[in-house]
Amino acid sequence: MTENWHNPYEELAQLRDFGSFTVTSTSVADGQPIPTVYRAPGQGGESRSPQLSWSGFPAETQSFAVTVFDPDAPTQSGFWHWAVYNIPASVTSLEEGAGAAGGLQLPPGALMLKNELRERAYTGAEPPEGTGIHRYFTVVHAVDVPALELDLESTPAVLGFNLHFHTLARAIMVPTAKADDFK
Repeated sequence: MTENWHNPYEELAQLRDFGSFTVTSTSVADGQPIPTVYRAPGQGGESRSPQLSWSGFPAETQSFAVTVFDPDAPTQSGFWHWAVYNIPASVTSLEEGAGAAGGLQLPPGALMLKNELRERAYTGAEPPEGTGIHRYFTVVHAVDVPALELDLESTPAVLGFNLHFHTLARAIMVPTAKADDFK
């Protein structure tokens, strides 16, 4: 079944191709189930954002954005778990828990939009029973401007629209989850 899944970032690359760089984590792994602590409380977790580090981005990068998106949510538009932008170019990692409510643990200047739950925070994976494996596209965007001028009430989709025109390269990691991973 996974070979038929769509990849929203491959689809966007058909409109405009981006370079790539590397994102790693001590918390989650590409293609592997998300540990409980990074899941939503409904699945025994704490909705703690994972640690992320990145390297190999273009020298002309002026800021970063980090997004976490589940295209497999049972909606027609997926589910945005986290959207942070205007991370200074000098910052190459986010500590575990940086997505805590209100963004107080983010680097100075970084801004966090509300997620699908209308919270200005990271929300952990919580795939509903019977919806199979979900992919959590954890993406670091290298941005060509020091700050994107967005209304703080914008949605992560609006951030994504703006990133399409200002991204130099992307680093993508895709951990997974399904409802019965940890039962």
